[in-house]
Amino acid sequence: MISTDAPALDGVHHVKLPVSDLERSRAWYESRLGYVSLIEFTKAGRTTGITMRHPNGGPMIGFVLNPELAERASGFDYFSIGVRNKADLEVLAERLAALGEENAGIHFATIGWILPGTHDPDGHEVRFYTNDHHTQAPDGDLPLVVDDPVGTETDRERAHNAKAAPPSAG
Repeated sequence: MISTDAPALDGVHHVKLPVSDLERSRAWYESRLGYVSLIEFTKAGRTTGITMRHPNGGPMIGFVLNPELAERASGFDYFSIGVRNKADLEVLAERLAALGEENAGIHFATIGWILPGTHDPDGHEVRFYTNDHHTQAPDGDLPLVVDDPVGTETDRERAHNAKAAPPSAG
């Protein structure tokens, strides 16, 4: 049972990343993912941060100029951007590849499909995860426990595909 005394929340408002070069990050998120500038923050006439919005429903992303923190945070995947379904994820993977962006390919993940391995100019890993799920997330008090998520997903994908496959004629 889900607690009824929990506060009312409404999704993620925005995520914020430290970057070493605001203009380079702005250009990358515009050209790769279609983000557009929404807010610029300045101090003493110098831009110190930006917030970008996505025209097709992606989360707002903020960037704060902090080269030292950006370097320390490089390589970490802070968030996964939601994509409607596997077909849209495939289109996104093709777009990124056409723009010369590496990724690890689409993989069966815990409850949906994931496209990991894309890195922005500061090395933050930008992951994409489907909001359409192949496995029902638990809705009770007990969480879904996944032991060794990378090692077990291949076995879970085989089982999922076997259930989805039509019976063979014979």
